[in-house]
Amino acid sequence: METNIKKPFYAQTEEEVLQNVNSSLEGLTSDQVKQRLAENGPNALEEGEKKSLIQKFFDQFKDFMIIVLLAAAVISLFAHGGSTPDPTDAIIILAVVILNAILGVFQEARAEEAIDALKKMASPIAKVRRDGNVINVNSEDIVVGDIVILEAGDVVPADMRLLQVNTIKIEESALTGESVPVEKDLVLHEGDDVGIGDRTNMAFSSTSVTYGRAVGVVTSTGMNTEVGRIAHMLANTEESKTPLQENQDALGKWLTIMILVIAALIFAVGLLRGNEWTHMLLTAIAIAVAAIPEGLPAITTIILALGTQKMAQRNALVRKLPAVETLGGVEVICSDKTGTLTLNQMTVEKMVYDDKIHDAKEDIDLSNTALRMMNLANDTQIAPDKSLIGDPTETAMVQYGLDKGYDLGAELATSPRVAEVPFDSTRKLMSTVHELADGRFLIATKGAPDMLLDRVTKIEKNGQILDFTPADHEHILKLNTEMASQALRVLAMAYKYVDSMPTSLDTAVVEKDLIFAGLVGMIDPERAEAGASIRVAKDAGIRTVMITGDHKETAQAIAKRLDILSPDQVGGVLTGAELNDISDEELTKTVENYSVYARVSPEHKVRIVKAWQANGKVVSMTGDGVNDAPSLKQADIGVGMGITGTEVSKGASDMVLADDNFETIVVAVEEGRKVFANIQKAVQFLLSANFGEVMTLFIATMAGWSILEPVHILWINLVTDVFPAIALGLEEAEPDIMNHPPRGKSSNFLSNGVLPSIFYQGILEGGITLFVFWYATHVANWENLVGETMAFATLGLIQLFHAFNVKSVYKSIFSVGPFKNRMFNYAILLSAVLLLAVMLVPGLTGFFDVAPLTPMQWAISVGSAFSIIPIVEIIKAILRATGADKD
Repeated sequence: METNIKKPFYAQTEEEVLQNVNSSLEGLTSDQVKQRLAENGPNALEEGEKKSLIQKFFDQFKDFMIIVLLAAAVISLFAHGGSTPDPTDAIIILAVVILNAILGVFQEARAEEAIDALKKMASPIAKVRRDGNVINVNSEDIVVGDIVILEAGDVVPADMRLLQVNTIKIEESALTGESVPVEKDLVLHEGDDVGIGDRTNMAFSSTSVTYGRAVGVVTSTGMNTEVGRIAHMLANTEESKTPLQENQDALGKWLTIMILVIAALIFAVGLLRGNEWTHMLLTAIAIAVAAIPEGLPAITTIILALGTQKMAQRNALVRKLPAVETLGGVEVICSDKTGTLTLNQMTVEKMVYDDKIHDAKEDIDLSNTALRMMNLANDTQIAPDKSLIGDPTETAMVQYGLDKGYDLGAELATSPRVAEVPFDSTRKLMSTVHELADGRFLIATKGAPDMLLDRVTKIEKNGQILDFTPADHEHILKLNTEMASQALRVLAMAYKYVDSMPTSLDTAVVEKDLIFAGLVGMIDPERAEAGASIRVAKDAGIRTVMITGDHKETAQAIAKRLDILSPDQVGGVLTGAELNDISDEELTKTVENYSVYARVSPEHKVRIVKAWQANGKVVSMTGDGVNDAPSLKQADIGVGMGITGTEVSKGASDMVLADDNFETIVVAVEEGRKVFANIQKAVQFLLSANFGEVMTLFIATMAGWSILEPVHILWINLVTDVFPAIALGLEEAEPDIMNHPPRGKSSNFLSNGVLPSIFYQGILEGGITLFVFWYATHVANWENLVGETMAFATLGLIQLFHAFNVKSVYKSIFSVGPFKNRMFNYAILLSAVLLLAVMLVPGLTGFFDVAPLTPMQWAISVGSAFSIIPIVEIIKAILRATGADKD
């Protein structure tokens, strides 16, 4: 049903709302319900178009590097130079590509998971008034205009305007991020930009009633609800490529250009030397295929997978493989406050009694009146397992008493509750009446300080009952303001003794002539480890930004306690209402001026993330609520909460924190930096080795030498590339890895000195191999087969020795520990055995077309191969001395 309204429902009177939805307090008729269901459909979230498993599989082949490898697989069939195709290389390449695609399908989560989780949050059954009767109906059958009855424990089935309230509180943290249930009322709110958390006369779909009762009229259903808007945002948020995927694309394009240039050059020079064009074409293709690191995608995937295992051991559960590496490049962490930076648990922090503020850590006398009153005037239930059930502010007071050793059960046994005056939002007080052993009655009252102080005539100070003077009133209000300025939620306690049961259980009789006992200040405190982690992140050049649906004062206070804001900082905080007045362009220009955002909506969170991304930053977003899901998906890496997080937020995330701890994010960033560094090492190792092979074949071809057979190149690539490269992925993080600023989006696999290292180390590998072949055939005058065998041995061994060099781009291998990584040692040993076996095992030497070598020939090959280590060490020392490692 479409409604024609000129102002929001929260700004309309009861009569206006009912008129606009064409309903009444008696509810709709069955005919009206049928008509509206036919017009608008069920009260359910729409399912987006889901991709089939086959579609997801073929999506994995859109990566540029994968396309290059597929092309390489085709041309490698004919690259061996024979009359019939040789499928060996092609099979290896295709196996790598298919494995990569399968892993991608199973690792990547789609937005449909988040939307499915949203659907599961809906209330299955709702109580509605139809045809004059209250009946239970399936929530999908709810329509605009239905009159819904809400009670404690219900899930709100649709967005609705409240018409009657009875001390109702609704848990909206999943939608708004506010840390305590919202007390609802019937107050109208003017304006078009009132935030969700401030619409106190509205109830929203999928939120939970924690206390009280209410009646409301449905104003929106399905995709028109606030949750529906979030589902729409999720379905329409485009998934951007991760830095890893962008790096692989860039590397693939760079390699393709380089390979094509080399192949064309070889082909042209060969023709000029008078060689047959068919021979030169096959030679060029063979060299081009040798230059492609066909194992790189698989090795990258394996390194990422190993990274996920490491992170899982540290409570960071990765749902998408590329997220491991993306974490290492994070420059901005946009974090939700409640549950991530704070404990999501209201806690007593300050107490006022005897005219002074006391820290909650101080010891307190168990007979303290303020302590007793805040426990007695309390509806918290203590479960058999000692857990507390009730409103978070009330459970905080009971938990404080339990922590101090106060026995509430024993107190209630001797002073049972016999009556109460329930809390209501008008007077903002609640009172309980307790029968005492001497026949008298104790009245315990707690509530808003300003409301309670007006009913006080006496005050308790150091055990004495004194008259409550104007000076006392002013002093208590001053203490209240001091605690409120620290974002504490402050309640006051009072009491009195009466000789008989009150004649009437109403505020006029019960809540007058009270004795003031004290104040209690509560807050959802910051996690102890969060502040230290934020400082570690700051040292690593990572900016932490708090984005929350909570109030500005609370967010600002927590941010200062966590060092997100400096203690004396005045600015740096922006509210959702202020965000509404700023254009996207202006926000992009000024986003770095703000570290805290309060009272924000889901759209605001997405705008903030996009503004940072528009400034070229790699952004992580953390959150646990439904309202966080769109921004979690928009961010470069979304981080959901495993304990308090909704299934919606987890479904939209790339990574989930098993312990809901901000510290785990920083730990994961360190692991991500290590993974990127290790992938860079693998890239440097593979490309320098392949470049060395290309150099060897290129110059040998130009010189007219027959230096290596295709089977030699294939075997070297197979046994010396894969195992050491994977083992490099297990290298420990360098000690200073978190002392450097984030690499940023401009960085890639070839940055930080990797590209020049690939070139000079590849030239060294090729040059040493050519030198050995030249010495064997032109100086020692050994036969060509011996020269080929020595070149084969040298080129294979030089790559294994060189693997030690790439443990660090600039640091000496002795400073990073050449043998610390046991798996690396085993990988080198295994590769060496496989390489040497084909030259030493009689049954294999013939197949690989190699000649037996004398001890001197082996000494020349092994010694020449080992020389790569001291030569690179000398070059690294020169680079460090000239400051090249600081560029």
